Amino acid sequence: MIDTHAHLDFPDFDADREAMLARAAQAGVTEIISIGTRLDSSANAVDLAARYTGEATADIGTAMPAVWATVGVHPGEADTVPSTASGDSADWIDELRRLASHPRVVAIGEIGLDYHHLPSEKMPQGLDGGASSDAEEADRAYKAQQEQVFRRQLDLAVELGLNVVIHQRDSWDDTLAILSDYRGRVRGVFHCFGGTEEQAQALFQQGHLVSFTGIVTFKNAKQVQASVLAVPAWSFMLETDCPYLAPVPHRGKRCEPAHTARTAEYIAQARGISVEEL
Repeated sequence: MIDTHAHLDFPDFDADREAMLARAAQAGVTEIISIGTRLDSSANAVDLAARYTGEATADIGTAMPAVWATVGVHPGEADTVPSTASGDSADWIDELRRLASHPRVVAIGEIGLDYHHLPSEKMPQGLDGGASSDAEEADRAYKAQQEQVFRRQLDLAVELGLNVVIHQRDSWDDTLAILSDYRGRVRGVFHCFGGTEEQAQALFQQGHLVSFTGIVTFKNAKQVQASVLAVPAWSFMLETDCPYLAPVPHRGKRCEPAHTARTAEYIAQARGISVEEL
């Protein structure tokens, strides 16, 4: 099994990172993709991938899952890099390009759009109870910055011939509109997919895949459970998004790559096939 989306560098794992990786190996997880979300976390993901190559070493003492890396700036972190308009000479995309040259980097990501928490939520409303003009302008600027960062990373993926890992939250139409400009030039996986079968099919038509997390095991996740049953066998990946979204019976606790096995078991049973076939 491969956990295709894990945040191994997060501080949640600082106390027991190697024990966590050993548990993943014991659960049958042979490979893990560690995901970058900022420039610093991307560098950390590359460092982890360089350290854990799937071979036993003297200091580790046992074989661990092979770790691979992605490098990218998450939409929620778009304000951590300078905009082109700022005139900053230290171009962040050059640093991403340098990190992406490492042989254990497999994709650009996670990148995309996230409109779940907009600046207007923290600003006064207009006299009619709606968003004020200042709030609307703040939202436009926030979305524009995310789009700029998204497009620059898509351009980098095209340049380097890499796939992408897409984060989309409350931004479906804009995300697909931007990706349509890159149709035939870049392919990606929509991680933590929670949409409908129709939305999944729209992605497949553009050459993309989807990925399911432990959310599929939640009792109230009816929509994603229906999608798990409906999509073709070739169309999806498995992931944990750890340390988030632990599957039942671990829900509410820290998630880790070993939990890929639980998600696999659930989906296999739901689709009426063996875990091995899955």
